[in-house]
Amino acid sequence: MEMKRVVVTGLGALTPIGNDVNAYWQGLVNGVSGSDFITLFDASQAKTKFACEVKGFDCNNFFDRKEARKYDRFAQFGIVAADQAVADANINFDELDKDKIGVIWASGIGGIITFENEVVNFATGDGSLKFNPFFIPKMIADICAGHISIKYDLRGINFATVSACASSAHAIADAFMYIKTGKATMMVCGGSEAAISYSGVGGFSAMHAISQRNDDPKTASRPFDKDRDGFVLGEGAGALILEEMEHALARGAKIYAEVGGSGLTADAYHMTASHPEGRGAMVAMKLALEEAGLTINNIQHINTHGTSTPIGDISEPKAIVSLFGEKAYDININSTKSMTGHLLGAAGAIEAIATILAINNSMVPPTINHFTDDPEIPNLNFTFNKAQQREITAALTNTFGFGGHNACLAIKKFVK
Repeated sequence: MEMKRVVVTGLGALTPIGNDVNAYWQGLVNGVSGSDFITLFDASQAKTKFACEVKGFDCNNFFDRKEARKYDRFAQFGIVAADQAVADANINFDELDKDKIGVIWASGIGGIITFENEVVNFATGDGSLKFNPFFIPKMIADICAGHISIKYDLRGINFATVSACASSAHAIADAFMYIKTGKATMMVCGGSEAAISYSGVGGFSAMHAISQRNDDPKTASRPFDKDRDGFVLGEGAGALILEEMEHALARGAKIYAEVGGSGLTADAYHMTASHPEGRGAMVAMKLALEEAGLTINNIQHINTHGTSTPIGDISEPKAIVSLFGEKAYDININSTKSMTGHLLGAAGAIEAIATILAINNSMVPPTINHFTDDPEIPNLNFTFNKAQQREITAALTNTFGFGGHNACLAIKKFVK
């Protein structure tokens, strides 16, 4: 079987620091924190009172009122980001074979706000089984992939990936694989999440997973800092158009970058904690490099999972040093979660976009909110507090999820 080359021809982003790709990128390079006090619900009784919300999003600007009622917030985000990516890629689907174009869309949790609202309404009602007829289709995690395919009449491969915080990286990896093996010519892929709710914040708080730095929300996400105390919950969506290279060239598409490979592994260690030595993460990076035809000497940048959790922020740098050796100290490493918070199932998509834009702009966004070095963490170049200019020909982006799911994408500067 002849393996096809896979390129990125469109991007869309709806994030806590910008509601389109350009605004998102400007927020990243300027080190903007998306964290602030929660406005989506009354968090006055919560242990954590802040999150990284999408700012200024009004679904009525994108959907008519009747249509909007059919979509959970996570699906609204996903459709908007996908629309941005389709427009950015300058696609006229009617000129293309829509049987060979598909959608793989991720969400770690899906319609948790819908689920929460319906259960509360039932619990406070008269006891009769009265539920919204859209309850199930609004809640299920696969529904956004369906909505995007229906909107554009895309009749190819269509499904959702669910692997907690690695979900949208898996969606991109799957889309890459189907194009590479000739089963599709183009894929809309990415992920969306909207879990800033009573149950979302309460659930993560009960696990002691999220920061409680209520006195200073802007600096609460502190990847690799000695005083980190958990991640900051975020929301939003990221969308990418992946396309077979010759197909893209034939239609005169602009090409952002090439997806070279993916590495997908399991820690097989713990329900929520990463392996302390980063065993699965190291193998994932190694596999991504091998598939992309790269060596450790080809990598200038790694966008880490870097959530600002006590264990994960130690194990991932250890995995990098384990694989790269002394070369690790020459790589610009960062965590964009320091600015966006953790978008759970959408994290892999927006971080892949950040990595692609870093390659295109020869600029590595910072890891903000660094105050104190942690002696347990290898002294790598984490691009602390200020963006750094760097020519990048190849980069990795890592995403890991509860359950021990590891996904690494290798992204290369496009050369025909």
